[in-house]
Amino acid sequence: MDLPLLVLKKGEERRLRAGHLWVYGNEVDADETPLHSFAPGQPVLVRAKAGTPLGTAYVNPHTLICARLVSGAPEELFGRPLIVRRLQQALGLRERLFPDPYYRLVYGEGDFLPGLIVDRYGGVLVVQLNTAGMERAEAEVIDALMEVVAPEAILLRNDSPARRIEGLDTHVRTASGVVPEEVALTEHGARFEVPLSGGQKTGWYYDHRENRERMLRYARGARVLDAFSYLGAWGIEAAVAGAERVVCIESSPIAAAGIGRHAAINRVADRVEVVQADVFDTLKSFDRSGARFDLVVLDPPAFIKRRKDLEEGSLAYRRLNLLAMTLLTAGGTLVSASCSSHFAPEQFLDALRRAARRLNRDLQLVAQGHQSPDHPVHPAIPETNYLKTLFCRVL
Repeated sequence: MDLPLLVLKKGEERRLRAGHLWVYGNEVDADETPLHSFAPGQPVLVRAKAGTPLGTAYVNPHTLICARLVSGAPEELFGRPLIVRRLQQALGLRERLFPDPYYRLVYGEGDFLPGLIVDRYGGVLVVQLNTAGMERAEAEVIDALMEVVAPEAILLRNDSPARRIEGLDTHVRTASGVVPEEVALTEHGARFEVPLSGGQKTGWYYDHRENRERMLRYARGARVLDAFSYLGAWGIEAAVAGAERVVCIESSPIAAAGIGRHAAINRVADRVEVVQADVFDTLKSFDRSGARFDLVVLDPPAFIKRRKDLEEGSLAYRRLNLLAMTLLTAGGTLVSASCSSHFAPEQFLDALRRAARRLNRDLQLVAQGHQSPDHPVHPAIPETNYLKTLFCRVL
């Protein structure tokens, strides 16, 4: 099958030769291959101006990233055989790393399947098709998952903001089998009930699994504050590990109710308090009341979603960490996370340093955490290396 050509301007193939998977609209030779001539999700052969084929991709003429490479082999089409092979590669990594089938099975570009996210909860898969190319290949993706994983059920959580950028509708629907409202999950000795269709994103944040495990060594006997708690993963696990007292702050009433339920399930309700309120307002209120904690965990949503948000988002991270530091006992531990891919690790650390200096307190960086290995980083795409977690002692 001959694919239509997408020709790049002279010299614009350097990133792709280095392994990158994205083509930007201003890199395309619009005279030779005008973008408006392509349909969203259409497979193409990407070619350098000099005539060298660079690989196969799919296109979306309406987005800044106008094409995403799926293979460096010009003869390899984007379809079920390629998806099956990439899924087998992804599954091999997870089965080596995790004894139980609870993990992110596919992490988009990190697993060379751009635009595809798959989380696994035992026999249930939660799938996001976040690009026009993946949307167009939905049937092949579902068939490939059935062949490689043979799940009992597949839920499509096609409700991410990324789909709106791609010009796609948003919806949640069952693609296969019978999807339960919740699935049971155990992490570091704590049990949770994860909502699949109504939870945040794909239901659970597997990316922080190793960071939560590291946090536990600071939790025993401590007074713990877990901000932006969602279902209480950090706080409940701290309580199960022997924390003296845990306060979880969560603005969503549904998620806050989930924290209380998980405290009861794990028999730590007598040591877990749930505050359903805005985090910034609550931290200020705690400071006024004189509340103090030995361990504070900050796991906020991304304050910097686009590069233009950098200045405002940096200030938000500084304000948040300053408020947290005011609540820490001398020598207490701050676990602070950022999932903003546009916020470099050195910028994040500097935000904490500046917050500490504002309070005339000394900061020791004890450890640094990253995303769990079921979120593998593509070495040519910095955006896939998004999660930063700093473990700091505040003196």
